[in-house]
Amino acid sequence: MKRTGPDPGSTRRTRSSGEQGSATVLAAGVAAALVAAAVAFTALGQAGAARHRAQGAADAAALAGANRVLFGEADACAAARAIVDRTATEFVRCDVNGLEVTVHVNETPTGLPRLLGPARAVSRAGPVTIE
Repeated sequence: MKRTGPDPGSTRRTRSSGEQGSATVLAAGVAAALVAAAVAFTALGQAGAARHRAQGAADAAALAGANRVLFGEADACAAARAIVDRTATEFVRCDVNGLEVTVHVNETPTGLPRLLGPARAVSRAGPVTIE
């Protein structure tokens, strides 16, 4: 006679039907968390890159404006705008105070950071005073 069912002397446990598939749910949760972390790190990188592009454009524009400041405010700001126009940044404004040129620019980031608005940068250039 053949016996069916668990051996009464066996110490092996059987799974209850309520626990089947719980590892799949856990794995899906871990995978979703990893994807969310990857998206967050990518967005952070895109935002940082936009900020650096904006700062680089503002720095170059301020230096170009300071190079032309002796010819007047209009020439200084025109030189600054010409530099910004060569980049993907948006020229906001140019201020001249004596021999100092201050340039404000915006850069629109790509991807998710675009929803947060532009990256802004300000740079000032002028003569160096030696004491």
